[in-house]
Amino acid sequence: MLDPSRAQAASALLLDHWRQGRRLPALPPDLRPATRGEGYAIQACLEAPGAAPLFGWKIAATSTAGQRHIGVDGPMAGRLPADRVLADGAAVSLAGNLMRVAEVEFAFRMGRTLPPREASYDVDAVMGAVAGLHLAIEIPDSRFEDFATVGAPQLIADDACAHLFVLGPEVTADWRVLDLSRERPVGHVGRRYSREGLGANVLGDPRLALTWLANELSGIGVPLAAGQVVTTGTCLAPLEIAPDDAVLGDFGALGRVSVRFTD
Repeated sequence: MLDPSRAQAASALLLDHWRQGRRLPALPPDLRPATRGEGYAIQACLEAPGAAPLFGWKIAATSTAGQRHIGVDGPMAGRLPADRVLADGAAVSLAGNLMRVAEVEFAFRMGRTLPPREASYDVDAVMGAVAGLHLAIEIPDSRFEDFATVGAPQLIADDACAHLFVLGPEVTADWRVLDLSRERPVGHVGRRYSREGLGANVLGDPRLALTWLANELSGIGVPLAAGQVVTTGTCLAPLEIAPDDAVLGDFGALGRVSVRFTD
């Protein structure tokens, strides 16, 4: 079991690589998490005093394509630091980005805190705590040279491949009456290509993904707090991107979200 000092050292090493845009093959053996719980303990060190406030959470690998892309067999939770959140239409440099993909996602804003508890949360309880739905684009990355081989505990320690997050507009339509699993957002990469997605690609339904996160956090003693935003995972296969691309996530009647990429 990793003690707190080694968890902090592992986190500091990963954070330094994140800030510098550098890669490492794996965490040193004495700092390497052996379980998902140890990975979350390392990740939690991102909330050390003086760090950027926690904006919310991401869920990685909620689709088969996403799991295949990073070499895992199930979802993972990651933190979204406030200094990594961008406005709709932002310009983003791809310098140092290894993954070079964009992910079109539904994101929920919490209106009420869901504290850790022994009993599992069900979908109704979780959705009753939601204040709003946003459209979003996640731009993931990893601090590992070969992120598809290091395994889930190290990827969780690496903040579940978090990097940048574009928060788009809040949906003003009455989305609660919709079956989000049947929504078909389309991702456009300039005029180069487009890719259609499906809400059901996100653990069967974005609402189920949010419920998974609430219970995952509860299981490690962490609340899902009021005001936090949770981006639930890509609705379509990750969009391969390059400098000068403009990505548009088109959710039809629910709205659009976009981001531009530079060198």
